[in-house]
Amino acid sequence: MSSIQTIQVHTLPSYEVTIGSGLLADCGQRLRRVLPLCRVAVIADSTVAPLYLEQVCSSLQAAGFSVCSYCFPAGERHKNMTTFAAILEFLAQQHLTRSDCVAALGGGVTGDMAGFAAACYLRGIRYVQLPTTLLSAVDSSVGGKTAIDLSAGKNLAGAFLQPAAVICDTDCLRSLPAAMFADGAAEAVKTGVLSDAQFFSDLEDGALTKAPEAVIARCVRYKAGVVERDETEQGERKLLNLGHTVGHAIERCSGYAIPHGHAVATGLAVLARSAEALGWTEEPVAARIAACLAENGLPTGTAYSAEALADAALADKKRMGDTITLVVPKRIGRCELKKIPVTELLPVIRAGLEE
Repeated sequence: MSSIQTIQVHTLPSYEVTIGSGLLADCGQRLRRVLPLCRVAVIADSTVAPLYLEQVCSSLQAAGFSVCSYCFPAGERHKNMTTFAAILEFLAQQHLTRSDCVAALGGGVTGDMAGFAAACYLRGIRYVQLPTTLLSAVDSSVGGKTAIDLSAGKNLAGAFLQPAAVICDTDCLRSLPAAMFADGAAEAVKTGVLSDAQFFSDLEDGALTKAPEAVIARCVRYKAGVVERDETEQGERKLLNLGHTVGHAIERCSGYAIPHGHAVATGLAVLARSAEALGWTEEPVAARIAACLAENGLPTGTAYSAEALADAALADKKRMGDTITLVVPKRIGRCELKKIPVTELLPVIRAGLEE
């Protein structure tokens, strides 16, 4: 077993993110440290359940927890009101009470939906995150954002609810197809652009394949700091949306056939090109960002038109009345928020599509 890293997230309440090899087999005993014995409802999708559900349920039961489980069809297209309602009905049918807990076993879709169900069921019960994808490990399992998609756009219904614990078993990364591993790489590259020129340089040099645990820990520490300072996204936390305005638009235009990380990668590349073209950057960033994304198996362009992307982006939750806030890379390691009129979004996107 590799060394285990523990990162404290100082929100109210605070919680630990544990990162290392072999943790799912021991998740029951680890959760005993933060939870009283209770009933745990494990939520997983149809891809993850055959791989890890039995192991997790057995570990929980061996630690003394009472366990039930629910499996839903995998894919972003199922992150909707229908699946969300089915999860809530399951929790009620299993007679979970306010002293019980939901465990989200899987990637970002599972974490978002199971967390939102926990936030709404009985007006809020505890939940824990057991991320099994790189994307959920480096980003979505930490910070307490939960949500589902509506027909009008992505993540338009949700709540903030911090997990009681995050247990990230890095052995799960071995089961990921290359495209899904790359999906998580997009959020790691995003973190490098936001936070640290040296970290970005490490990602350019293949850190994700050489030392994925170190990359996960670096991303979690950065995000934990941001969340501690701005838990409900009133200011600094908005920076974590780098690449997401255009990225969410790409997802929506594709009917969610293009996965989140791939869409965010393209959104990041588009915004870097437009920022540079419009004179918003302090130094050239676009070519370096695009090269790092490509090195990590990610796209940097899209077939969708600027008009289609702008129309989709205007339904994004980052819109405030007649303005929308973009995250602009000033240089590698520093970004800023830039509020623009919605009428300027189309030419901004167009500038980023012109390579």
